Amino acid sequence: MAMKIRLARGGSKKRPFYRIVAADSRMPRDGRYIEKLGTYNPLLPKDSEDRVKMDLDRVKHWMDQGAQPTDRVSRMLEAAGILDKKERNNPNKGTPGKKAQERAEEKAAKAAAADEAANAPAEEPAEEAPAEEAAEEKAE
Repeated sequence: MAMKIRLARGGSKKRPFYRIVAADSRMPRDGRYIEKLGTYNPLLPKDSEDRVKMDLDRVKHWMDQGAQPTDRVSRMLEAAGILDKKERNNPNKGTPGKKAQERAEEKAAKAAAADEAANAPAEEPAEEAPAEEAAEEKAE
């Protein structure tokens, strides 16, 4: 029997509440479980003590029996100090999406065009200024 330590959802719509349970991996997410190991309430602030409550002795017992924690539960166990921190690498997480990249390219193109436009007229008035002064001198 493949055992998992995972979250079983409870609570009403838009108000999640999770039980941390030891369950057979073939059972449904919210279905039958063997033992309740703790609770997780994501609605509480992150620094609250009541956000994650676990019976750490029972969690260790089930892990010794071969139960595998899910990704989210393993993060909670890492925070509790039971598991060693894993090196996670998601290089694509920080990159912007397609639309954001297109907007950035358009913005860069507009900025380059504005710089060119700003540089070109700056040179032309320097040439026109003497001609205007010469026309003013002739008028006097």
